[in-house]
Amino acid sequence: MFPWLKDAFALSYAELGLLMSVFFVVSCIAQAASGFLVDRIGARPVLFGGVGLFVLAALIYSQSNGYAMLLLGAVIAGCGNGIFHPVDYTLINHKVSPPNLPYAYSMHGVTGYLGWAAAPAFMVAIAQFADWRIAFLSAALLEALILLVLWLNKNQLIDNVKERHENSHASSQAANPAGVPESAFAFLRLPAVWLCWVFFFFSMASTSSLQSFAPSALFSIYEVPLTVGGYYITLLALGSAGGVLFGGYLAAKLQAPEKIVSICLSITVVLCLLLSTGVMSTHLIPMIFFVLGFGYGVVAPSRDLLVKKATPQGVAGRVYGIVYSGIDLGAAVGPFIFGFFMDAGLPKALFLGIVVFQIMIIPTVFKVTAGTTAKTA
Repeated sequence: MFPWLKDAFALSYAELGLLMSVFFVVSCIAQAASGFLVDRIGARPVLFGGVGLFVLAALIYSQSNGYAMLLLGAVIAGCGNGIFHPVDYTLINHKVSPPNLPYAYSMHGVTGYLGWAAAPAFMVAIAQFADWRIAFLSAALLEALILLVLWLNKNQLIDNVKERHENSHASSQAANPAGVPESAFAFLRLPAVWLCWVFFFFSMASTSSLQSFAPSALFSIYEVPLTVGGYYITLLALGSAGGVLFGGYLAAKLQAPEKIVSICLSITVVLCLLLSTGVMSTHLIPMIFFVLGFGYGVVAPSRDLLVKKATPQGVAGRVYGIVYSGIDLGAAVGPFIFGFFMDAGLPKALFLGIVVFQIMIIPTVFKVTAGTTAKTA
């Protein structure tokens, strides 16, 4: 909706960018906090609250009369967005048997990609035929319908909070036989939690930067028109959706998440290096972007399994909240960093920087696997 908001309120690109930064920073904080709430009161009420906040944010956007209301909408939307990973992964882990978890993670990721792709088409189509306020009102109505569907199926959204508290208590007693009560923040001492956070931070910093600046970088390096470069981002998303489906099957069959992640990221490193050379044929670039997306998608189910293995019993919500907050922070920081390189006329630095980020991710996977294996032994 940025083009419409820019014209309606005479906003600069910096002011529009700040709206996204506020959204992601608030979402990061809310994600970390909502994990504790999920462990305390259960996933279902937190899910209802998050979707309700999305309804409220869309209504505020639709009635905005200035930048202050847009900022308020970004804050409320960020709070709503921050609940989803602690909620959905807690519910999936509770409802799905361990052998089927890779498939569940895969379908979860695919629906997310499809929703991400459908949202702009939904909003832009309505804004073009009506106006941007009607588009936001339509979004509020759609979210209200989703909330109604969730309410009608509320019995399917129960996670056994009592059982998780008992598991957490049992784990705490096993770790502290002397009976010393363990802090609710004790899980933060686990290296695997922070290694997973690093994984998510650099992964999202890479993909969000690629989505933000790849069309401009391709125009500067290869003279690919910006409109065509925009279609390459769509290919990236489609490749990611296909990769997630295949990645779920692969994760279930191989049971070797560290190998899957390292091989796929190594392939994406090579592809980004090729793009940075400036000598690639422009006919190959669409295929490269599809394969890049496919590689990112294949990684996702194995990545989620790594987080599952690193999560102690009874504290899933707060672990997922902390770990997945790296996604929001990466999305806020990555484009900010690479924006300086683009402004400085260094488009090749975008692909080279993504290479560096991905190389930094690979060792964290093996460290997480080694830590969880040693813990199990």
